[in-house]
Amino acid sequence: MPFFSYSGRNAGGELVRGVLESADSNAAAGQLFSTGIVPIEIQPAKAPAKEASDTGWNPFAEKVTHLDVMMFSRQMYTLLKAGIPMMSALGGLQASTPSKAFSDVIRQLRESLDSGRELSVAMRQHAGVFNPFYVSMVRVGESTGMLEDVFMRLFAHMEFEKFMREQIKAALRYPTFVIAVMVVATIIINMFVIPAFAKVFKGFNAELPFLTRVLIGVSDFFLAYWPLMLVAVIVSVFGFRQWKRTPEGRYQWDAFKLRLPIAGKIVHKATMARFARGFALAARSGVPIVQGMTLVAQTVDNDFVSDKVEQMRAGVERGESILRTANNSGVFNPMVLQMIAVGEEAGMLDDMMQEIAEMYQQEVEYEIKTLGSQIEPILIVLLGFMVLVLALGVFLPIWDLGRVAMQK
Repeated sequence: MPFFSYSGRNAGGELVRGVLESADSNAAAGQLFSTGIVPIEIQPAKAPAKEASDTGWNPFAEKVTHLDVMMFSRQMYTLLKAGIPMMSALGGLQASTPSKAFSDVIRQLRESLDSGRELSVAMRQHAGVFNPFYVSMVRVGESTGMLEDVFMRLFAHMEFEKFMREQIKAALRYPTFVIAVMVVATIIINMFVIPAFAKVFKGFNAELPFLTRVLIGVSDFFLAYWPLMLVAVIVSVFGFRQWKRTPEGRYQWDAFKLRLPIAGKIVHKATMARFARGFALAARSGVPIVQGMTLVAQTVDNDFVSDKVEQMRAGVERGESILRTANNSGVFNPMVLQMIAVGEEAGMLDDMMQEIAEMYQQEVEYEIKTLGSQIEPILIVLLGFMVLVLALGVFLPIWDLGRVAMQK
C-alpha cells in the first residue's frame, strides 16, 4: 500500500506530523480520526526508513520474554475495558514495565500510532515480539471493535502456552537428568576406576575373563582417544543444532519427538491442546476457518503437526468437511474426531475445540504426574545392567584368583 505524509492536531491541540500506510488519502484520514488526530494536510510520500533499533543486532541486549507479552495483553485488556484511550494506555505501560527492551517496543508502538498506523500494523514491525497469530488477532479485534476482548483471549492463550511448555520441560527433565548422570558415571568408571583395576589384573599373570577384557579394552579406548571423542561430541551437538534449524531437519525432529517411547505422547497431547485452543480462539474472534487454520498452523510449535494443519486447511478450501480433513491428518484419536463431528454438526465447533483443549490439558497433567512410575522401571533395568556388567567384569578375575588360591 502507498504511504502518505500528514500534519494534524491531536486531542491536546498539539501539531503532529508523520507518515502512515493506507489504501488512499480518504482511508488515511479515517485512520487519523480513529486515533484522535484531526488531519490538516495529507500528501503522498515515500516509505519511511526503518529505525536503527530494528536493523542492529546485539547478542548481549535484553530480550523481550513471553511473560512480558503475556502481561502486556492482560494489562491492555484492563486499561481498554476501563475506557482509557489507546495512547494513554500504552504510555502508562511504557513507564511501568520493568523490561527496558519491551519499554522500547511500546515506545515504538506509540510512535507508529501517533503517525497514523493501526496497532496491528505497528505490531507487525516487531515480528520477534508479536508473532503472526498475535498480530492477526489484534487486527480482528480492531475490525470488529472487540479489541479489549481479544487481548483477554490472547492473555489466556499465552498463559496456556506457557503452562504447556513448562509441563513438557518438567516431563523431560527427570529422564534427561538420569541419563546424563549415567553417562557421566560411565565416563568416570572407564577413565579412572577400570584402569586402576587393570594394573592389579596384570599382576595375576593369568588369562582374564572375556567380559573383563572387553571392559579394559573400552577403558583403553577412552584413555587413548578421549580428546577425539570430545571433539566428535561437540561437533555432533553443533551439527545437530544446525540441522534442526533447517526446514527439513526441524520437520523430521518434530516428527521424531512425537514417536518417543514415553515423552512422545506427552509432547503430542500438548501440541494437540495448543492446536485446539488456538482454533477455538480464532473461531470465537470471528476469524474465517481457512484463515484461522493458517494462523493456528503457526502456533502449534511443531512443524510436523503444522504441516498436517496446512493439509487440513487445503482440504477445507476444496470443500471437504473439517471432520474428514481431521481424520485424514492422522493426528487425532477417535474420541476427538467424534467431538469434532458433533461440533461441526451442531455449529458449535469452537466450543468443542475448547473442550478438546481442556481434555488434552488434563491428560498432559496426568501423564506428567505418572511419568516417574512409567520411566522408573526402564531406568532401574538400565542401571541394573550397567552394575551387573561392571561387577562381573571387575570381580570375576578376583573370584578366579581366590579359587586358584584355595585349590593350592
